[in-house]
Amino acid sequence: MKFSHGIIVLVVLSAFPLFPQESAPKTGMVAVKAAHLVDVRGGRILDQPVVLIAGDRIEKVGHASEITIPPEATVLDLGAATVLPGLIDCHVHLTADPENSGLKSLGISVPREALTGAKNARLTLEAGFTTVRNLGAAGYADVALRDSINAGEIPGPRMLVSGPALGSTGGHCDENRLAPEFNHRDEGVADGVPAVMAKTREVIKYGADVIKFCASGGVFSKGDLPGTEQYSPAEMSALVEEARRQGRKVAAHAHGAQAIIDASNAGVDSIEHGSLIDDEGVRTMKKHGTFLVADIYNDDFILGQGKKYGFTDEMLDKERMVGERQREGFRKAAQGGVRIAFGTDAGVYPHGGNAKQFAFEVKYGLSPLQAVQSATINAAELLGWSDHVGSLEAGKFADLIAVESNPLSDVTTLEHVKFVMKGGRIVKNEMSK
Repeated sequence: MKFSHGIIVLVVLSAFPLFPQESAPKTGMVAVKAAHLVDVRGGRILDQPVVLIAGDRIEKVGHASEITIPPEATVLDLGAATVLPGLIDCHVHLTADPENSGLKSLGISVPREALTGAKNARLTLEAGFTTVRNLGAAGYADVALRDSINAGEIPGPRMLVSGPALGSTGGHCDENRLAPEFNHRDEGVADGVPAVMAKTREVIKYGADVIKFCASGGVFSKGDLPGTEQYSPAEMSALVEEARRQGRKVAAHAHGAQAIIDASNAGVDSIEHGSLIDDEGVRTMKKHGTFLVADIYNDDFILGQGKKYGFTDEMLDKERMVGERQREGFRKAAQGGVRIAFGTDAGVYPHGGNAKQFAFEVKYGLSPLQAVQSATINAAELLGWSDHVGSLEAGKFADLIAVESNPLSDVTTLEHVKFVMKGGRIVKNEMSK
C-alpha cells in the first residue's frame, strides 16, 4: 500500500532495538486466572493456569496449584476463558483507511493521517493485537503515533515503525497519480546506491525503527506491475548493509519472483506479500531464514468490497492477477519450510479485523497452532522483541488476551477477543457480557 507525501517534525528514536516502556506502569500484583492457557512455545494447552503479574511484567506462570497468590494481589478470574499472549501483526498501516485509497488519497493531509492513526491504534489494540509493525506512513506520522502511545497519551499497541518506505522513481513507493507539472516525488524515493544509502540514514534520523523498501511493483500503485523488480540487487544490498550498520531490520515489499529472490539474497529480514513466489524463491528464503509476511486475507475484501471503497479499476485488476496466486504461494512457502510471520496489510481493509486472516492461514497450509505461533513467537522473533513479547513467560510484558474457546481447535475464536491486557493494564474486558 502507498501513501501521499507530507512533512512532520518528529522526536528521534536514538537506537534500535530500544523497547518502548509503558508510561507510568501499574504497580502492585495482579493474578489472572482462567480455565485454559495456550503455551505457544510448547504447543499445548495448560489447564487451570495462573499468570502472576508485577507491574507491567509477568512474574510467574503455572498451574493454580503451583502459584501462591500474594494476599495483596488483585485477582482477575476470567472463568472458562482461554488466555494467550497478545497478538502481533507485522504489517499494518495504522494511518490509512481503505476509504481513503486511490485518488482520494491525494487530498488526505499528514496531520489527518496521524489522527486516523490514533483511531486505528485503539481499534487494533481492542482487537487483541498488542504489538504491531507499521510499514509505511507519510510524513513520519507513524513515528508521532508511536511516540504518543509510548508517552501514555493515547491507547494503542506497541509499535515498530518505518516512516516513509524507500523506493525508485515511478515505482510502487512513489506517487504516480499527479500530472508532470506538479513535479512530485514521494519522500522515500531514492535511485542508485549513494541515494539509497543516504535515504536509509535519513529515515533513521527521523525515527524509523525498521526500514521498508519496495523491491517490486504493487497492487495499489498506478502504472506499474506487481511482478516487476524496482530496485537492483546492488541497491538492495547497499540498503540492507546501511540498515545493519545502524542496527535496523529490513522489510522488503516484493510481489515478483525475482524481487523475492534478490531481496532475500541481499539479507532482508522479511518479504512482504510474496505473491508470485516460485520454487527458487522458496529455496532462497529458507536458505537465508527470511520470514514471509503474506496478507492472504484481504483479497476477499478488495475484490468483494473494494469498488464500494473507491478502489480504482487498475487496483482491482491487479488484485485479480495476484490474489489467488499469493495464497497458493503461501501454501508452497509453508510446505517448503519458509518461516511465516503474521501480517495483514491492515489499512487496505478496515482496522480491527486483523484476526480474520488466521482462518486463511489454516486454509492455505498452517495448522491452527502454527497460525497462532505466526502471530506470537514467530512475529516476536522477526521484530527482534522475543525477550519482551510473543509468549506468556516470566520477565515478559504482561500483554495477554482471552477468548471464549480453544483457538487450537477453532482459530476463528480469535476474531472475537473478549479480554485485552497490555503491560498489566486492562484495555478491554467483556468476559462478563
